[in-house]
Amino acid sequence: MTIQEVTNYLESIAPLQYQESYDNAGLIVGNYKNDVSGVLVCLDSTEEIIDEAIERKCNLIVAHHPIVFSGLKKITGKNYVEKTVIKAIKNDIAIYAIHTNLDNMLNGVNEIIGRKLGLINTQVLSQSSNNLRKLITYVPLEYVEKVRDSLFDSGAGKIGNYDECSYSSMGEGTFRAGDNTNAFIGEKGKRHLEAEQKLEVIYAIDKQSAILSSLLNSHPYEVVAYDILQLQNSNSDVGAGLIGDLENGIDEITFLKSLKITMKTDCVRYTELRGRQIKKVALCGGSGSFLLKDAIRQKADVFITGDFKYHEFFDAENRLVIADVGHFESEQYTIELLVDKLKEKFTTFAVCFTEVNTNPVNYL
Repeated sequence: MTIQEVTNYLESIAPLQYQESYDNAGLIVGNYKNDVSGVLVCLDSTEEIIDEAIERKCNLIVAHHPIVFSGLKKITGKNYVEKTVIKAIKNDIAIYAIHTNLDNMLNGVNEIIGRKLGLINTQVLSQSSNNLRKLITYVPLEYVEKVRDSLFDSGAGKIGNYDECSYSSMGEGTFRAGDNTNAFIGEKGKRHLEAEQKLEVIYAIDKQSAILSSLLNSHPYEVVAYDILQLQNSNSDVGAGLIGDLENGIDEITFLKSLKITMKTDCVRYTELRGRQIKKVALCGGSGSFLLKDAIRQKADVFITGDFKYHEFFDAENRLVIADVGHFESEQYTIELLVDKLKEKFTTFAVCFTEVNTNPVNYL
């Protein structure tokens, strides 16, 4: 089993197209062609993690946070980033990061937090846009179903919880084949008129390569005419944060005490209580203060995340309770999520939880 096969699987779970512009998800150190001896899963790549990988005979580290966010002009070992990269290269250990692309998946980082908290009816808190496309093509009548089925099989036509969605309309197409063509229908040098259906399907950007390949393989024409349009529609499966419901309402202090235990944190920083039950819960693993307005707009009773700044707590304005559990603490279950998925998919090598706590923040 090669590193490429493992990363291909990870990118089927969390396509790289959905990482934020500032991010650096993907293979950061290593050779895709190398065989995998074992995988170590962690939140942060550090020298200590590299040492653990060496000891446990794992030559692939799957981390949530990228060890390199911006370009390295020199690698001299002057800081922990460069030291970690040098040690990984010296010991032929690959480092792969699956960061905001996993954050932005409905079944990603936030979903496992929701499960730990017992949330139901979960959905993306802030749905993303600009990552849906529409394919329009023109197909002779007797080939419409073949082309449509092929597009569906490659991932086109999914809208929310519906799939196999398409639209077609009748029309007529014209073309004139040149001398060097191998036309499916029509005569060279003569204009041909053909009854066709205009076929339209929506798809997510990560499916584009497979969908275009399916179109070209299933369509009978030598040269296939098609258009691709960028859509502004929101994608219900992709976006930041999560919102859901507790099966039963619970008073605020009881909820916060339970949250502290569930998130294994020594400190929950929270805003003024409102004297209401907690029923609707919004959350975001990592630094989620940018989603506060979305949580308020969707009438969440509490918003759980990490890294709220002092002045940002005022922005709650008694419309919900902010509960800051810490950055590391809010993402710790990402390791469990990735280990479970990798173990389910691969059985030819060991997949290990890290035993190193990389949280740089300590509490007294």
